[in-house]
Amino acid sequence: MLKLARQSDPGFAAVVRALETRGDEDLGAVEAAVRGILDDVRKRGDEGVLDACARFEHRRPSPLVRTFDGEAALARLEPAAREALRFAAARIRTFHERQWSDESFVYADGGARLGTRVRPLRRAGVYAPGGKARYPSSVLMAAIPAQVAGVREILVATPLSGDAGDDALLAAAHLAGVERILDAGGAQAIGALAYGTASVPRVDIVVGPGNIYVACAKKLVSGHVKIDGIAGPSEILVVADDSADARVVAADLLSQAEHDEAAYPLLLTDSEALAQAVVAEVEVQLASLPRVAIARPSVDRQGYVLVVQGRDALAEIADRLAAEHLALHVREPHALLDRITAAGAAFIGSNTPEAVGDYVAGPSHVLPTGGAVRFGAPLGVYDFVSRTSLVEYDQATLAAQADAVCALARLEGLEAHARAVEVRLGRR
Repeated sequence: MLKLARQSDPGFAAVVRALETRGDEDLGAVEAAVRGILDDVRKRGDEGVLDACARFEHRRPSPLVRTFDGEAALARLEPAAREALRFAAARIRTFHERQWSDESFVYADGGARLGTRVRPLRRAGVYAPGGKARYPSSVLMAAIPAQVAGVREILVATPLSGDAGDDALLAAAHLAGVERILDAGGAQAIGALAYGTASVPRVDIVVGPGNIYVACAKKLVSGHVKIDGIAGPSEILVVADDSADARVVAADLLSQAEHDEAAYPLLLTDSEALAQAVVAEVEVQLASLPRVAIARPSVDRQGYVLVVQGRDALAEIADRLAAEHLALHVREPHALLDRITAAGAAFIGSNTPEAVGDYVAGPSHVLPTGGAVRFGAPLGVYDFVSRTSLVEYDQATLAAQADAVCALARLEGLEAHARAVEVRLGRR
């Protein structure tokens, strides 16, 4: 059952502090094992990947990287599913094409030319989990922004089952412009993408969610390769006042609870009556939910209803919790949103379920979790580009700025820096 915590309770502040630090997931419990897998992949390449697949996936995929017939996979889907994937892919692409405004620029500053060159990364790796559920939507949400950015090759890493269950994922990969699949999961797939092997080309960025082993592997390879972030359990913060419908709020909370036993379904409200009604309604809806075995632990362990006093407290606590998904079931939701800085994706008004963001709205649903939206951002086209600073001086401009450059170089004790300027001007 959802746990009630009221602002007037002595323990309320401690509950909020604990929720604020929910992102402090202990990767240390698996780090030694993950580091061993990564080291083996780095040293032995394909054989390291295959041995890890044999240990953890109980198979040795051959070939490790394969092409696939995406059109055939798409055709095998039920018509409704096929058209839904096409519909989602088109909307995701349309949104991210509008996002592509990060362009190169050059400007003249006297006799200097300064600017930034923006270029797409050469190769991206998209991790697609193969555990409790397959998420073709995540393939669309991660690979389409890369395609829009102009990435030349996108490789999806996922353990294939070899049966019809693969079709939805392969169809999504096809619609997102993916041509090859790395048939492996877990830390070994992350290592293969980050380091490269005889079969697996080294990528420039690895994106996509996974379990704690995948999250730890992404943390450890960061620096060898760019990553989108370290994803933790999914979460939703519903902010509601007495105008909200308890049935709708409960449905939103359970839409996250059914993802994972570790998910966070959180309600923040200034209405005691709504709080009580939602607690009861969640129990009613849980009784008929097919994934109750997953949703029940999420509700019981991480589910909270925080009852506060007034709209100011709604804004303050919501900002502190910095949720991956923020759903606003309040009067004047835009005015409240203006007071909340940190949120991964905001679902504004009671007609906007988080599910539309998961599938068809357009923005990527790959979002920072655990409070990381304080400094992070949704996955976007901007993640799949590199930037180069452009600096070009003529001699007159160098001469005009030489004294300042040399003074700063000598202030820092870097004589060779100063001489590199002076030798060009005949001063040495």
